[in-house]
Amino acid sequence: MTLAPRPDARPGAPQRRSLRRPLRRALRERFVEAPLLVAALVSIFTTVGIVAVLVFETFEFFHEVPLWRFLTDTQWTPLFSEKYFGIVVLLSATVLTSFGAMVVALPLGLLAAVYLSEYASPGVRRAVKPVLEILAGIPTVVYGYFALLFVTPILQALIPGTAVFNGASAALVIGIMILPMVSSLSEDAMAAVPRALREGAYALGATRFEVAARVVVPAAFSGIVAAFMLAISRAVGETMIVAIAAGQSPTLTLSPLVPIETMTAYIVQVSLGDTPYGSLEYKTIFAVGMALFLLTLALNVASQSVLARFREEYP
Repeated sequence: MTLAPRPDARPGAPQRRSLRRPLRRALRERFVEAPLLVAALVSIFTTVGIVAVLVFETFEFFHEVPLWRFLTDTQWTPLFSEKYFGIVVLLSATVLTSFGAMVVALPLGLLAAVYLSEYASPGVRRAVKPVLEILAGIPTVVYGYFALLFVTPILQALIPGTAVFNGASAALVIGIMILPMVSSLSEDAMAAVPRALREGAYALGATRFEVAARVVVPAAFSGIVAAFMLAISRAVGETMIVAIAAGQSPTLTLSPLVPIETMTAYIVQVSLGDTPYGSLEYKTIFAVGMALFLLTLALNVASQSVLARFREEYP
């Protein structure tokens, strides 16, 4: 029995339909690609705009202040009648508080990550890790007053002569603030280590500590370094804690027990003050911002080079 062909069954129709499918798929891909490209360009142009503003305003600042004075002066008093522009004063305070924060956050964060990855039971991990990550959601202004009203009195009781505003309390609390970042990212890197590496080490008679120290940590080292570098950049750019707890006294010192002023705290001081727009004092915040930008850029470049090297060692 022969069936009559349908009216729309013309020669070549299946070929035309098969050609339309790739065309429709290509159009859908273009429709999805366009907003993604716009989102990427927005982030790129935002970064370019920020850098352009910093470069332009910094160039205007160095029209009035020589670069050598900016790099070699040992005082920072742009808001005083006798003006000095030594960025080393603010840079030393930033390095001091960031180093103190790293002393707190890096070892404690790594130990917490090792415990969560290798020692904690699944139930403990599910309970402890969210509690650690809650610390990352606390506003930094709350951390600032916690440092001023809680940590500083303890330091004054333990170390007589500690000033009300000091770098030590700010550094300790910054370390507490970035602790979840170090522990969470490091634990994620350790969790990505294949289970076969652990089982092989256990089969050779290694203890749990030896597996953690000699197998898991080396295998996850690139991720751990990335967590460390990200935490350092976060500590360098912290604003409210140092503005509240460390004080606003630009002093060139290595003592964390006296008032100091970091680069971010100075930017806050000028931005919230009565400094006239366009004045030399106003332009200093862009010069300081450019120095801070170059510092964080150097940290990011260093982290990328370290990550590239360790990824080659631990493929």
